[in-house]
Amino acid sequence: MPAAPPVSTPVPYLALGDSYTIGEGAQPTDRWPMQLAALDRLGGGRLTDPDIIARTGWTTAELQGAIAASGNHRTDYGLVSLLIGVNNQYRGQPLETYRTELRQLLATAIAYAGGSSGRVVMLSIPDWGQTPFANGRDQNQIGLEIDAYNSVAQAECQRLGVAFVPITDLTRSAVGDASQFVLDGLHYSGPHMARWAMRALPVVRGLLQ
Repeated sequence: MPAAPPVSTPVPYLALGDSYTIGEGAQPTDRWPMQLAALDRLGGGRLTDPDIIARTGWTTAELQGAIAASGNHRTDYGLVSLLIGVNNQYRGQPLETYRTELRQLLATAIAYAGGSSGRVVMLSIPDWGQTPFANGRDQNQIGLEIDAYNSVAQAECQRLGVAFVPITDLTRSAVGDASQFVLDGLHYSGPHMARWAMRALPVVRGLLQ
């Protein structure tokens, strides 16, 4: 008798973040975590559409509070993604506050992944200073602050063995192209977020092997 084919068990996915995770102004299917899961399955992967804990405007502290209030105590996620920090920067919060709260969030993400840091991925913060919304603001200063936040995020991820995927350069390359943004001129369109998903895909597939 031939051997039975292997069972294809779905890999549950949790996406944590803010407006960039929920794709403010875009269709739900255009959210980058949704596109990531779809791309993975298109290539023969088993990633499910994500559970999402995210809301426009959330800082690291607000995300952590929402997680605690969510009632989600699962520890069996095969992948957890995190994209957070832009609202800390927008509100002028200290970098050390971000570092402390991000450490807590990363620990929470790892717990959701069953204690495996190798099943967690973080994306860098987009540079909203290069959006139409930021016209008239000090775009160079915004970019410098975003870079500082991302340096903290990358260092904290490296310390814990969490994969870090830089997408800030992609957001900067969108400047001057209205098709890369939704109507509010601040958040990104589905075609642009597809670029985030495609950049994250090989990293995620490596984590899921």
